[in-house]
Amino acid sequence: MAPNLSWGERTYVMGILNVTPDSFSGDGLAGSDRTIEEVVAAAVERAAGFVAAGAEILDVGAESTRPRAAYGEHPEVDATTEEALAVPVVASLVDRFGDRAIISIDTSKGSVARSALAAGATMVNDVWGARRDPRTADAAAEAGAHLVLMHNRDDIDYPRGVFTEVVEWLREAVANAESRGVRRDRLLVDPGIGFGKGTAENLELLHRLEELKVAVGGLPLLVGTSRKRFLGELLGGAGPDDRVEGTAATVALAIAAGADVVRVHDVAHVGRTRAVADAIVRR
Repeated sequence: MAPNLSWGERTYVMGILNVTPDSFSGDGLAGSDRTIEEVVAAAVERAAGFVAAGAEILDVGAESTRPRAAYGEHPEVDATTEEALAVPVVASLVDRFGDRAIISIDTSKGSVARSALAAGATMVNDVWGARRDPRTADAAAEAGAHLVLMHNRDDIDYPRGVFTEVVEWLREAVANAESRGVRRDRLLVDPGIGFGKGTAENLELLHRLEELKVAVGGLPLLVGTSRKRFLGELLGGAGPDDRVEGTAATVALAIAAGADVVRVHDVAHVGRTRAVADAIVRR
């Protein structure tokens, strides 16, 4: 049985498992020369390291969600292809780590969410907040699973200010999810750092995280800054695999502002950051 999440007692670390060939961060586990068995084995090996380093949530994604505005166009992955990659990984992770970690499916497709939940996942992480395909909310509701609603948009255009518009969008996403049967105690919100936002917008949202959490009704807050492009800009052009200190800084400050989950690539490093930050903030 998957462990329970007790909000307010600690900050949870969500480890990113990209079973894609084209992740922006260079950590994708799939490739044209790898069989699905090899992809599953690689995912299990990485997940074992994550769990050993303290990750309580493992987030499996089989389609790159890198923003097109920042990283250029990339092909869409159809639901059948995404499911064929993600679901066997989810099933293996549930079998190996399901008693120690929450297994999450990172998808915006209702059919993929439903299959992953049937394979034992207990969380759906939708980077479009169940707005592009509300069936992700339906699947979560039917399974009694957690649902992460992330703010997203295709361009950087906030005439009324990024904070105001992100809060309104998230409130609407929460209302929509509840109307489809997702219990409020199963919802998390994510401001979508790096998605439809430039450096200025990202910094404003991070600066106002505590205010944002209050504005969305105190729902659990997931923050994903790991290896994001704005960190590279702040660090003088550092590449994705050279942004761990920047990631750690944002994680510590997000925890101080009330983040409940931090989604990261570098679990070993950030897990240590979380341990120290939690010891101070949740004293």
